Amino acid sequence: MDEPQSGRGSLLVGGLAALLASTCCLGPLILVGLGISGAWIGNLTALEPYRPFFVGASLVALFFAYRRIFRPAAACQPGEICAAPRVRATYKILFLIVAALVLVALAFPYVLPLFY
Repeated sequence: MDEPQSGRGSLLVGGLAALLASTCCLGPLILVGLGISGAWIGNLTALEPYRPFFVGASLVALFFAYRRIFRPAAACQPGEICAAPRVRATYKILFLIVAALVLVALAFPYVLPLFY
């Protein structure tokens, strides 16, 4: 069975890892900002030791997604999904969104102390 060449799986893994990387720090801030509070929010910091692994996984996934999404359209076969211009544009937009999430996960712990 041939592996699909769309990059969708890499985007999904990268986005999930970026969300997990920012859960320990950004999650409680967003929840408190939305008016959701409680002592259980302090338990979200338990994911802090795993943050480097999540960031690393998201960077690796983004690398593989970049290789598949931004390759020339000539590398796609005519019947493949990556040859469709609309699909390619959608994947490029999703890639930029996920890359922005990863950037937030990387920069958040260093920028947050400036606001306190």
